[in-house]
Amino acid sequence: MHDVDLLPQNEELDYGYPGKGPFHVASPELHPLYHYKSYVGGILLLTKQHFELCNGMSNRFWGWGREDDEFYRRITAAGLQLYRPTGIQTGYNTFKHFHDPAWRRRDQKRVSGQKQEQFKVDKEGGLKNLKYNVGSRTELTITGVHCTIINILLDCDLNETPWCNIN
Repeated sequence: MHDVDLLPQNEELDYGYPGKGPFHVASPELHPLYHYKSYVGGILLLTKQHFELCNGMSNRFWGWGREDDEFYRRITAAGLQLYRPTGIQTGYNTFKHFHDPAWRRRDQKRVSGQKQEQFKVDKEGGLKNLKYNVGSRTELTITGVHCTIINILLDCDLNETPWCNIN
């Protein structure tokens, strides 16, 4: 999982297969903004098996923020060891972070009880009860590389997450 607004600036970063356990490339020691121990956002490499052991990510998060904090709890609850880079000397200059809250006001919006809910552990929601439809599928080639773009339409359960229908 890779945030689109976080660009690596150090060629020594390892994007290899995370066979032993989830590998957090954008660790708190390297991320320019987030420095707390349970942070696993930005860039996290994990296998399909790791993701399934955690039951995926919570379905209670819509918009921007805190979903990765809840995912950290899922990683630890699944008994997975989290690995992070060592020997990277560039510290907080390892990444360039392009995130302007004023530009993406929609992502900052919180409604109803969403602010309180984002700090709770979701023991129920995840891959096992995710509901969605494939809206469209587009095949294309970009500079010789084949790509498939899949537009996923997530089901919005207004009883469970009234904030999922923000206009």
